[in-house]
Amino acid sequence: MTRSLPLLAALLALVATTPLHAEGDPESGQRVFNQCRACHVIENDGRNGVGPNLHGVVGRRAASIGTFRYSANMRELGEQGLVWTEDNLRAYLANPKAVVPRGSMAFPGLRNPAQVEDVIAFLKSRAG
Repeated sequence: MTRSLPLLAALLALVATTPLHAEGDPESGQRVFNQCRACHVIENDGRNGVGPNLHGVVGRRAASIGTFRYSANMRELGEQGLVWTEDNLRAYLANPKAVVPRGSMAFPGLRNPAQVEDVIAFLKSRAG
């Protein structure tokens, strides 16, 4: 038992200093985002496509672009205060239907957590 205490202490220290989510790579995220471009743009003042413009989406209230026609479910969630924080985007990008069950986005989600982090990093890099 006493021999395992230093190991336990080292593991606890590692867990305490390890970030919960790794920082993504915006360049890799741009490549992953290319599959999103079929429906979304990310240019400042860009037009909406099949999906809304995602410029500045990180930190924005859901369903807040007045010129886009969101699903009723997405509008309800926006009215209830859903904001696209990194954590909410993480969940949505991994499984959109888990966050917005009756939403209209047909994309099934990104299964690779590193790609999710990369896309979030890319979205953040295009916020300004």
